[in-house]
Amino acid sequence: MVEPFLEYIAVERKYSPRTVQAYADALHELEGYLDSPLTRDKVQSLTEEQVRDWVVYLMEDKHNAPRSIKQKLSALHSFYKFLLRQQVVDKDITRRVLTPKVDKPLPVFFKPQEMQAATAYDDQADDKESVRDSLIIEMLFQTGMRQAEMLNLKDQDVDIVQKQIRIFGKRRKERIVPIGDSLCSLITRYMEMREGDYGTFFVHWKKNGEVVSLTKDQLYNIVTTRMGEVSTLKKHSPHVLRHTFATTMLNNGADIRTIQALLGHASLAATQVYAHTTFEQIRNVYNAAHPRANKK
Repeated sequence: MVEPFLEYIAVERKYSPRTVQAYADALHELEGYLDSPLTRDKVQSLTEEQVRDWVVYLMEDKHNAPRSIKQKLSALHSFYKFLLRQQVVDKDITRRVLTPKVDKPLPVFFKPQEMQAATAYDDQADDKESVRDSLIIEMLFQTGMRQAEMLNLKDQDVDIVQKQIRIFGKRRKERIVPIGDSLCSLITRYMEMREGDYGTFFVHWKKNGEVVSLTKDQLYNIVTTRMGEVSTLKKHSPHVLRHTFATTMLNNGADIRTIQALLGHASLAATQVYAHTTFEQIRNVYNAAHPRANKK
């Protein structure tokens, strides 16, 4: 029953390949624990108690973090929702199984002065790689898009006339993000130097002259190299620029619903973590500045 489920979430639900693989790993791990494949007969006879025992088994393994266990149980829960829909089972035995509590770390973000240094762009630059790299940093900072969303950009998604970018997020959900004049100018410069349509917006120039799509590793290295030159943070990933976009918007007066729409979050709860980040900033300033803040 596992393979039809994986095909369903990949084709019909349009889950990302990474998510499909994670769900597959979780279900195969359960099969290993049960020493039995999850056939029709097996899922019909599996009990809530057995699922709880599996969760306890996972918790006793120090290599399993609470977040990892929660993701594995989420995969099993989705599997049983599929089985219910297919009328293979008549109840979801995972519904009442509690997952370990996961403490959500506050997102880290780059400081304004670090972003100013990272986005300082030389209009006279004639190195196409440098122009592309500057555009990548600026676009991530101005739109908050995910790394995968940037890699999937096509020329027709970038509209400098209307000053907007069409982004396809998780499960191909579309959203439109406005962009400013400075980003439009940099886009124009990049496209003039790139010359031609290569299927994807961001490209890599090989030494032999061949032009190919930019890869995930190349994009990651571009961002970490550029941001590592200006920031003292331990992490310099594209996702930190997404956090920086959201935090910057919130600190400059944007309401949480607008930020949710710009980020493409399905749930407002996912966006509200940035409000907590901002409050932590306020708390730190208060503690440092108010004479009675730390008085016993």
